[in-house]
Amino acid sequence: MASPGSSAPGRVAVVGSGLIGRSWAMLFASGGFRVKLFDIEPRQVTDALVSLRKEMKTLELSGYLKGELGAEEQLSLISGCSDLREAVEGALHVQECVPENLELKRKLFAQLDKIADDHVVLSSSSSCLLPSKLFAGLVHVKQCLVAHPVNPPYYVPLVELVPHPETAPATVDRTYALMQRVGQSPVRLLREVDGFALNRLQYAVIAEAWRLVEEGVVSPGDLDLVMSDGLGLRYAFIGPLETMHLNAEGMLSYCDRYSEGMKRVLKTFGPIPEFSGVTAEKVHQAMCVKVPDDAEHLAARRVWRDGCLMRLAQLKRQLPQ
Repeated sequence: MASPGSSAPGRVAVVGSGLIGRSWAMLFASGGFRVKLFDIEPRQVTDALVSLRKEMKTLELSGYLKGELGAEEQLSLISGCSDLREAVEGALHVQECVPENLELKRKLFAQLDKIADDHVVLSSSSSCLLPSKLFAGLVHVKQCLVAHPVNPPYYVPLVELVPHPETAPATVDRTYALMQRVGQSPVRLLREVDGFALNRLQYAVIAEAWRLVEEGVVSPGDLDLVMSDGLGLRYAFIGPLETMHLNAEGMLSYCDRYSEGMKRVLKTFGPIPEFSGVTAEKVHQAMCVKVPDDAEHLAARRVWRDGCLMRLAQLKRQLPQ
C-alpha cells in the first residue's frame, strides 16, 4: 500500500457500482489512482465498466475528460471486483456507494472493519446519515468519515467531509488532500449535523420555494427562474456570505443596513411543507411541461444538465479567484 505521504498514486476501492460509484471511479482514475470497483452482483460490475467506457470516451471526444491521462489510460486503471476482501486489499482509501439505507451501510462497514488495516480510510458517500450512527462501535472508527459528493459528482466538485466524533484529524487531512488531488473541492464540517451543510441549505431553499408556490405567490416555472436566472447566477461563483459582504460596504455594513428587514421577512416563513397533495400535483404538471417524466426525456435532460455543469466548471477554472 502506498504510504499516506507518498507522491505516487496508490489504490482506491469503490464499493457499489451505481451512478455515484461509477462517478467516483472516474474521478479517482482521472487522478492516476488504480481503482477496484466492487459490487456484490458481478453483472452490475460488468455493466458499470461498459457504461464507464462509453461515458469516458464521450467525454474525451467532447474535451471534457478530467485529468492528464487519456480515456484508455484511465480505463486501464479501473477493474471490476466481486470479492470485498480483494477489493480492499492494499487500498489507501475505500469509498462506499451503496444505497442510502442505514442498516445496509452499517452492515457493510462492519464487514470493512474486519478486513481493514490500520492505515486505510473508510469513507461513506452518504448524503445525510450521521457518522455517529454509521460508524458506531467500529474498531477502526478513527479512520472513518463521510465524504458526501454532490450528484453528479464528476460534474459538481464539492465534497463534504463529515467526521465521526472520534475520527482522527489525520483521516480528515488525508481525505481532504485526496479529494483535491482528483480535482474536487472538499469542505470540512467541524462537527456532524443532520443533513450536513449542503442539504440543510438545499432543503431551506426547497421549503420556501414550495411555500411560495403553495400560497399562490408565484408559478412553479417562474419560481425556478428566480433561482436559475437570479440567485443561481451569483451563487455559481460566490456564496451567500460573500454576497452579503459585496452588496454593501462589507459584512458589518450589510448587517447594519439589512438585518431588520431580513428578520421581518424571516418571521413570515410558514411551517414545514408536506410536499404532497394538490401542490405536489401542480408542481409535477408544471415540471412535466418542460421535461416529461418518462425515462427518455429525463435522461436527455440530465445529459444537457451535465454538459452545462461541465462547461461552467471549465469557465470557473479559467477565472481568477
